[in-house]
Amino acid sequence: MSTENTTAIEAFVQQQIACWNQGDKEAFMAAYRNIATDKLIIEYVGKPEADGWPILEGMWAQSQTKIEVEEVLIIAAGDEVPCHNKNKIRGSDQVIETVELYKLSSGCLSIRYFIKMP
Repeated sequence: MSTENTTAIEAFVQQQIACWNQGDKEAFMAAYRNIATDKLIIEYVGKPEADGWPILEGMWAQSQTKIEVEEVLIIAAGDEVPCHNKNKIRGSDQVIETVELYKLSSGCLSIRYFIKMP
């Protein structure tokens, strides 16, 4: 278990949430590029995993102005960080809860999103 990876991935998760909420796309994407130096894989559980870069771009374009993320719980352990987030739909009382699993391995960041729809 690498303490360096634990610290890096935990800091990344917190940074990308802060950048999302601030609407800072440049810093948001830079956070991903800095940690996923080789590859980014994203999977919405129940669908096949795919190249994360176009998914990330689409997520930003479709959802950033509509959703504010509240980090409920983050647990850093080795090369993995599971976190529970409340994705608050701006201007409403609606919340989409997610459990997100981030795993870092040799420059490859893989993310699995478990989504509980309201």
